[in-house]
Amino acid sequence: MLRSHPKEVDLLILGAGWTATFLIPLLEKENIPYAATTTTGRDNTIPFKFNPDSGSPEPYKSLPRARTILITFPLNGHGPSKTITSLYRSVHGPHNHWIQLGHTGIFNKRPDNYSDDDSPYDTSDPRAIAEDELRALGGTSLNLSGLYGGTRVPRSWLPRLGKSKEDVRKRGAVHFIHGEDVARAIVAAHRHPTPGKRWILADMRVYDWYDLIMSFSSMTEGEEESVEKQEERQSNAARRQKYAIISNRSFFGIYP
Repeated sequence: MLRSHPKEVDLLILGAGWTATFLIPLLEKENIPYAATTTTGRDNTIPFKFNPDSGSPEPYKSLPRARTILITFPLNGHGPSKTITSLYRSVHGPHNHWIQLGHTGIFNKRPDNYSDDDSPYDTSDPRAIAEDELRALGGTSLNLSGLYGGTRVPRSWLPRLGKSKEDVRKRGAVHFIHGEDVARAIVAAHRHPTPGKRWILADMRVYDWYDLIMSFSSMTEGEEESVEKQEERQSNAARRQKYAIISNRSFFGIYP
């Protein structure tokens, strides 16, 4: 049975990808009316593709009016944030709050320096420019650290980390956030808007890549199993092991 597209919702997801696999179940559990878009309209979503070079409001007429609009895809540089908000508001009015999912790569990368949401960042980074533009318009930026959960299995990243121990050591510390916590943060930001604010989302733990790799390796030493079984076990074990990625259900500044 097809799900009808409502004319008005509490939260509109622009770009129902990985994040939505955690967010939609939470919205349904919390009885928060929502709608979601994809570029193709798959899985009974609303077909919508943002074109930063177009000034036509026509594509926005198929979208519902929403209290909060979540942008999951990256916006870059000057202009896109103003374009998407102004065109949507020209159709649905100005009374809405915007959330952009950003990334922590804009912050200082010195190994001896920690960043919080008020720390200096690279204001010339295209993602940061777009986030700042949205915040100036009253939106909120949620900057995500390393994402894991579901199809994102940290152990599967190991072949891309480096060919030697020295390559891995150079990577130093890393931070993570589980998809379930990303969803909780979005709901919190929806319920308690913080216009103009940037938040860092992390599980408030610091991990060393070298220790993580050694831990992952010890989990399967001498074992042979299917890929599906490995992923299931890795997901469970990653929440238990000393160096595994355990989300403590907290994040900077916002609570449901």
